[in-house]
Amino acid sequence: MNNEELRMKSEEFKTTGMTPEFVARAEQIAKPYEHKQAALLPLLRLCQERDGYVTSEVETWVSEYLCVPLVHVHEVVSFYTLYYRRPMGKHVIDVCRNISCTLRGGEEVLKALEQHLGIKEGETTPDGKYSLQTVECLCACEQAPVLQVDGGHYVGSLNLENIMEALPK
Repeated sequence: MNNEELRMKSEEFKTTGMTPEFVARAEQIAKPYEHKQAALLPLLRLCQERDGYVTSEVETWVSEYLCVPLVHVHEVVSFYTLYYRRPMGKHVIDVCRNISCTLRGGEEVLKALEQHLGIKEGETTPDGKYSLQTVECLCACEQAPVLQVDGGHYVGSLNLENIMEALPK
C-alpha cells in the first residue's frame, strides 16, 4: 500500500472502529467460505458483539469488506431480529407475537412486562438493564405464549402469575 492508501485505511479505522486486529478477526471468519459474501451473517454478529448493535457505518464497512451492495447488508440487518439497530439493554426480552402466542395470552404477557418494567415494546429501561421487543415467531407454539431471553433461553407456558419469574435478575 502507498502512503495515501494507508492514510485512508487509518481514517476508516478511526471512523468505524475497525482496528487491524478486528479486521484480522473478520478475515478469519470469512476464510472458510468459498465466497467471501457468505460470511455476511457471522461478520455482522462479530460487529454486534463488539458494539452491542449494528450502526449504519458498520453496515457500510461490511458492504465494502464483503463486496456486496449496501442495500443487501441493510436488508439483512433490518430483517433478522437477532441484529439490533440501536443500543440494547443488558438483557433482551423477545416476546412472540405470532398467532399461537396471541391466542393463548401473549398480548397480556407483553402488557404485564411493559407495566412491570415501566417501558413500552421497543424501549430499554432507564438503567439499561432490560430491552423489550416483540418478534414474529419463536417456533415454540406448543409452549405458547413464549418469550426468549438474551437470544437463547426460552420460557414458555407463560401467564400473569409466572411471567416475572422469566426475567433475569
